[in-house]
Amino acid sequence: MFDRLSEGFSSAMRKLSGQATISEANIREAVEEVRTALLEADVQYDLVNEFCGRVTKDAIGHEVSKAVKPGQEFIWIVNQRLTELMEPPEGVPAGVPQASPAPTVIMMCGLQGSGKTTTCGKLAAFLKKRGRSTLLVAADLQRPAAVEQLETVAQQVRDEAPGGARVEFYGEADKVAAYGEAVGVAVEVCRRGVEKARKEGFDTVILDTAGRLHVNDALMGELEGVKRAASPDEIFLVVDAMVGQDAVAASRAFHERLEVTGAILTKFDSDTRGGAALSVRRVTGAPIRFIGVGEKIDAIEEFHADRIASRILGMGDVVSLVEKAQEEVSEEEAQRLSEKMAKGELTLEDFLKQMKTMRRMGPMKQLLGLLPGVGSALKDADIDEKQLDRVEGLINAMTFEERRDVSKINISRRKRIAKGSAHKPEDVSRLTKQFTAVSKMTKQMAGLGMMGKAKAAKEMLGAQQAALAGGMPAGLRMKGSTKTQSPKQKFKKRKKK
Repeated sequence: MFDRLSEGFSSAMRKLSGQATISEANIREAVEEVRTALLEADVQYDLVNEFCGRVTKDAIGHEVSKAVKPGQEFIWIVNQRLTELMEPPEGVPAGVPQASPAPTVIMMCGLQGSGKTTTCGKLAAFLKKRGRSTLLVAADLQRPAAVEQLETVAQQVRDEAPGGARVEFYGEADKVAAYGEAVGVAVEVCRRGVEKARKEGFDTVILDTAGRLHVNDALMGELEGVKRAASPDEIFLVVDAMVGQDAVAASRAFHERLEVTGAILTKFDSDTRGGAALSVRRVTGAPIRFIGVGEKIDAIEEFHADRIASRILGMGDVVSLVEKAQEEVSEEEAQRLSEKMAKGELTLEDFLKQMKTMRRMGPMKQLLGLLPGVGSALKDADIDEKQLDRVEGLINAMTFEERRDVSKINISRRKRIAKGSAHKPEDVSRLTKQFTAVSKMTKQMAGLGMMGKAKAAKEMLGAQQAALAGGMPAGLRMKGSTKTQSPKQKFKKRKKK
């Protein structure tokens, strides 16, 4: 995400590297890099000009602290302006506030193919995790099988999303008719859905309306009818982040007819341009409330302008990473693992639990991209997630005793584990040896000062890099990587030829 923007801002910072001060000459050169990056990222033209003008005005004549380099000072200025550009109006709460009296009515709208139905499910999963019961109402009577799809999504949320709150489905499949006949029927379906949610004590009701082109006056009129009938507390515009400039015109049209209260950007993890994140907020005046960050039912996050600005500028998003970890790991469990690592008592059983926890948090590349400075290094990397499956297979083929003490894995056991996991005995040896090495390093780091820990961390990183190059099934090996050959091995290979 934001690859083009991040590269452009990095290039702008390089323009100022080595400069003693920020001057009008060097700042304008850097701002041109920013302008190009924003335009290539599909940010609205007028918005680009306004943004660059403000950054230039802020930067020229800005006194640079002796402890900070001009390039860093420039990025700080850009960060402030980016955050200001995307942050919600003052007083707008995050997430979905609970209406009183219940239920909170959320009306979803957007273009065809923007991902509304899937987003309805993700939003229900988000609320379920927070203990709020949700009724999903199928008001899309235009698209074939749309009603059935939402019913399937509701079942998926019940089965897969954490939390014990109710998630139910309401639809009237018999009301689906040919186009023209069905226009207007959705209004009554929404009214009855809200009544059901009120009678049965649901906290929230989500109305999944039909996708439509903003130029279709009949269908846009239907949305206005739904708004009058259901009196929604929130009207969320679902926008495909990959659409680019087309999203701007559509967002403006929907906002003029409905006065949307927030936007949800889907496919946020797929778009390398990111222009929609900057443009939609400005065009509609409504804040971006959520972002879709993957295909899984729980792959949705609250939008935080300051965190997204940090991601754009390559500074990572440690806060979001910590929040993801806190959702999956309790404080007691984290403390227990920390103590075991300090004593050098970490087992493969612990490692397997940690690996499963990380996988629940999201794709490995996405998680690493939240670390400062790592995102740009990973932009061309293709991390092989299947390696994690292989590691899990190797550990699952071991007995509980072997997982707790890898030193007990002798030749015969190694062969058995390899056969049981459909791997080679060398894979088992490689995993156990490198796990033992990392365990020793973590124990050594626990008793060292800051300088010692830095040195040990560097050695551990070297060991991990060697594991990647050597093909250890550690879950982070890049696709297409090969084993590193020594000069002697290379000479023997040439001799054979």
